[in-house]
Parts: sequence; C-alpha cells; structure tokens
Amino acid sequence: MRLLVGDVLPAISLADPGSLIDVGSGNGSPGLVYALVRDDLEVTLLEPRARRWAFLREAVRAAGRGVRVLRLRHDGYSGPPARTLTLRAVALPLAELAGLVEPGGRVLVLGGRPEAGGPFARTGEGLPGGVTVFRRLG
Repeated sequence: MRLLVGDVLPAISLADPGSLIDVGSGNGSPGLVYALVRDDLEVTLLEPRARRWAFLREAVRAAGRGVRVLRLRHDGYSGPPARTLTLRAVALPLAELAGLVEPGGRVLVLGGRPEAGGPFARTGEGLPGGVTVFRRLG
C-alpha cells in the first residue's frame, strides 16, 4: 500500500501535542509529514534500513526541522515513551509497542487491520485515511 501526504493530512489532528515516535518511517510518511506541519510535536523517526535512514536524515536536514532520525527497530529504542506513536505498513503486534507509548497515549495505525492487544484499546474506526486509533490504558 502506498500512502501519500494527502492521505496523512486528515489524520494530522489526531496526534496529541508533545512527543511522537514513528515506527518504520521508510519514506517519511507519516512521521516526517507530522514533523513538518505540527510544530507542537517533538518527532522521532525509527528506521532500521540504512538507505531509508540516510534518506530521512537528508530530508530532515533539508527541511530544517529538529527531528531525531534513529537507525533502530522498535525493540532497540531505549528513549522515553511518546504521547503518540504512528505506524504504517509495519506488521507488529501492538503489545510489542507498549514501551514506546506513555500510559494514556495514542497509537495511530495508518492502513492495515490491527487488533487491540496488550494494554491497548481501540478508540475509533473508519477515520479519514484509513486510520485506526488505539489508546494505551494505565
């Protein structure tokens, strides 16, 4: 599935202000898009593949935004959890992402049909751009 900037824009308001982690950032959608249009977000992009990581670093540099780009998988991230986590075209059980999301924080899944698991509960369906929203419980 290919996701374009126009597909991300309807979901821009769904991220809670504060920190955002994008898992498997690839071409920068949606994490880099959030960083460019939401200056109330502190964005971290996680991308384990070298070529995509290098592309993201260059894109962030060219955009002049203070976005962290880390060459890591989700399970290698040891930083603080985020208020919002985004996930697109990455097939991961939500329970594996619990340590990356603050209690009460959101996971925005763009595309796919994820199921709630671990400390997550689905909070919305059929949102613009095929976004499914989960909230991390306590």
